[in-house]
Amino acid sequence: MADDVVLIAEPRSTRGSGPAGRDRRAGRLPAVVYGLGTEATAVTVPSHELSLILSKGVNTLITLRLDGADELTLVRQVQRHPVRGDLVHVDFVRVSADLAITADVSLVLSGDPEGVKRGGLLDQQIFTLTVEAKPNAIPTSIEVDVAHLDLGDQLRMSEVTLPAGVTCGLDPDTLLAAIAIPRGLAAAQGGEGEGAEGADAAAE
Repeated sequence: MADDVVLIAEPRSTRGSGPAGRDRRAGRLPAVVYGLGTEATAVTVPSHELSLILSKGVNTLITLRLDGADELTLVRQVQRHPVRGDLVHVDFVRVSADLAITADVSLVLSGDPEGVKRGGLLDQQIFTLTVEAKPNAIPTSIEVDVAHLDLGDQLRMSEVTLPAGVTCGLDPDTLLAAIAIPRGLAAAQGGEGEGAEGADAAAE
């Protein structure tokens, strides 16, 4: 994870759609900060700066600076306009650098699988992993090289090497991806055994 960044927050004393709309037009996004057993606090943060931070990953540590006090946070929930896609509201959760938390991390498959070169299809079953780690150890994504996967091969959780200090509760036998064999290719090759049947079923 990249080093945490500082975002200047301002207290928000008024609620409702009218004041929230005025804040957004002024370039400030309505937000709430909660967690660690303390009272939730309504704030606003600069919309453009937060958008730049989120473009680098939702698991970026953010130090919210409010009235001279700093709070270490992570973005927990983001609301966007259903048509325009711009930010509407965001929730920040307070975290402690010494306490592990859970976070959703993208599973990124890299490389050009051998089986795809031979006409197969890369069928990714799971795109996000829920991991547990201390805030500064949470990765922006988990990348797995699948270039070695051939026709009918499968990638399971047991084959994924997690970064130091990161754990995942998924069963080691959980199927993450497979190289599926299209029926036409399997027929042309006269079948590929049990591996081919399993990958073909996954494609359905």
